[in-house]
Amino acid sequence: MTTPTAPTTPIRWNTGSAAQRCDRCFARAQVRVVFPSGNDLLFCGHHARKHRDGLVGLTIEPITGG
Repeated sequence: MTTPTAPTTPIRWNTGSAAQRCDRCFARAQVRVVFPSGNDLLFCGHHARKHRDGLVGLTIEPITGG
């Protein structure tokens, strides 16, 4: 039996608008939700609708492109 090891290279997130992924399921992101702290989450259309009631009062920006 082998012992799993951590990757030796850092994970690189693709920041291109067409390649941004939902923070819940990794589908293509449709919206960016920005919290007052400046932190953000990306959601696909499904998860944006699912969490719509909890997002009231936050900044929601559509993600366009590619």
